[in-house]
Amino acid sequence: MAGLLDKRRSKRDEAETPTSSMADIAFLLLIFFLVTTTINVDTGIGMTLPPKLEEEQEPPPVIERNLLRVLVNASGEVLIDDSMSSVGQIREEVQTHVLNYGEDPDYSESPGDAVISLKTDARTPYRIYIDVLDEIQMAYREIYDSIVQSGNLPTGERIMDQTYSSYNEYREQLEPGEEDVVRENFPRNISIAEPDTGT
Repeated sequence: MAGLLDKRRSKRDEAETPTSSMADIAFLLLIFFLVTTTINVDTGIGMTLPPKLEEEQEPPPVIERNLLRVLVNASGEVLIDDSMSSVGQIREEVQTHVLNYGEDPDYSESPGDAVISLKTDARTPYRIYIDVLDEIQMAYREIYDSIVQSGNLPTGERIMDQTYSSYNEYREQLEPGEEDVVRENFPRNISIAEPDTGT
């Protein structure tokens, strides 16, 4: 009896696992993960740049008093119109410049004419550059917030039928293609000059 079972066992082939399709499966999984993986490439600062001028087109003239120059040197020091300043003073200076309405001859003639020029050095620390740009943009954002909260321009002219808690709330309720009256009256004119290379 034992000899009969031994014969059957010896005649039976060993069971093998098919491995030829394993490489195909691994290759398909590799392709699947390559296609479905998202790689975050959103680095840098998102800004809408103005269109490039035609070769024969001259840049628009800027009256000197309408230009507020913010310079950041290689060591991160801030100069506003050639006067030593700090990052913390930029917001107030920008608001004074934009909201001048021609009163002070050292600042802009009107909010629509006010231009903030930011220039850095190629060796300026990136963190300082971001802080300075944030302060300039926050100056405008505070102006926008105050307008939508009151419904009036700083001159007292009524431009909105209702008020909002913030500029973001106002922007969210705008229909596609609807005019942004706040930005129309207070365009964000920020000029970012090419950095000095120091050569």
